[in-house]
Amino acid sequence: MNLDKRKQRTLKKTARLTVFYILLSGLVIGILMPVYFIITLSFLSTREAYKYPLPMTPALSMKFELQQGKRGYLVSVWDRVDEEYQSVLDTPDLEKMRVYFDSQLGIEITEAELQAQIDRFNNAGKPVYFSKRRNLVSNYQSFFSVTRDAVPALIRSLEIALITIIISLIIGGMAGYAFARYLFKGRDALKFSVLFVRMFPGVAIAIPMVIILANIGLYDQPLGLALIYSVGAIGLTVWITASIFLSIPVSLEEAALIFGATKLQTFLRITMPLAFPGLAASAMYTFLGAWNETVAAIILTQFHPTFSVVVYQTLLGATGQVNLAAAGGIAMAIPAVFFTFFLRKYIHQMWGGMSV
Repeated sequence: MNLDKRKQRTLKKTARLTVFYILLSGLVIGILMPVYFIITLSFLSTREAYKYPLPMTPALSMKFELQQGKRGYLVSVWDRVDEEYQSVLDTPDLEKMRVYFDSQLGIEITEAELQAQIDRFNNAGKPVYFSKRRNLVSNYQSFFSVTRDAVPALIRSLEIALITIIISLIIGGMAGYAFARYLFKGRDALKFSVLFVRMFPGVAIAIPMVIILANIGLYDQPLGLALIYSVGAIGLTVWITASIFLSIPVSLEEAALIFGATKLQTFLRITMPLAFPGLAASAMYTFLGAWNETVAAIILTQFHPTFSVVVYQTLLGATGQVNLAAAGGIAMAIPAVFFTFFLRKYIHQMWGGMSV
């Protein structure tokens, strides 16, 4: 009897664990699938990006068939899904062939190489077959070479994010320290009010700010955008840093003052190092907010867009360039990933860990 009950408990425990791991696996797959999709899409050629069903992996190389066409030479590409050669181009123009190979297939080929294949066909008198390796980073190269203002926009976005971090940490950090260390009338109400601006959509703040920034000469300028982004970032920084400063014992600062340190020395040598995990967390959230903001940047820029605006315009305005937009999206994610990875150990310390 006891053995049967033990078996039942074991079966129930196994069933619960099985259901838990199935749900966990489904959650992980649901999170990772969009990431895998956009990464794969960024490496697909334009022709592959508009195939249905979408290939799960990009082709490393492509096989071609060359034969006589109605207007010139007929080029066919081997299709991995249908497993047959499909005609894609019929022209006698070698330059047109080269451009098609580069823009639609992601293959770098010279006119001399194309002419060599044509000579093979003319000598053989029958279709000839050849293969070429793809340039997997062709979408990234095309995005930065073809897309307007991509590289300057990338540098501009980094500049805006850095300025936003500096402004929010200086103002928000000092305000957080004041809320944590000083008692004054209306402190709680004032602390709550700093989050009031975050209750409004960014576009609601950006529209009136167009007039203000234009009047002070900062419209369509990195500093103007950084000031707008800082409005929301300061409130979050105040709350994070105030909580961190509250967790630091006042007795440590008092001990430093007793031993002859000034208030500034105490803050820089005692309080600041202990509060650094909170400052790092604030910097991370501020960077991600400034780096990913698109709606306000569209309104507040015209000739000097941010990188997020450039990626958005690539997706919105370029027909047949969804793979370029995906490449731009991955390029946009890389700085954020590196910045978060750089700060990971400080964030982990704030959560109670010591190392990663």
